Amino acid sequence: MQVETKHSLPDVLLTDSDVARLTGRARKTLQKDRLRGGDGCIPFIRLGRLVRYRQSDVAEFIARRPTLRSTSDAGAA
Repeated sequence: MQVETKHSLPDVLLTDSDVARLTGRARKTLQKDRLRGGDGCIPFIRLGRLVRYRQSDVAEFIARRPTLRSTSDAGAA
C-alpha cells in the first residue's frame, strides 16, 4: 500500500511484522511502544483498526540510532 506524501513521493506503508523484521524489534515491543508513546516510539498511523508505519518514519528511526564501534560503546547510547 502506498500513500502520497506532501512532496508527492509515494511512501510505502509497513505492517508491524515488516517493521519487526527491519528493526529486529519484536512485534510485542512495537505494540508496547505504541501504548507508551514518546520519543522511543516509531511513529505510526491507524487506518480503521489497522496499524501501519510509514517507511520514511522507520528509516528515520533507524538513522537516529547511534552507530557503535564496539559492544562496550553500548552503555554510552
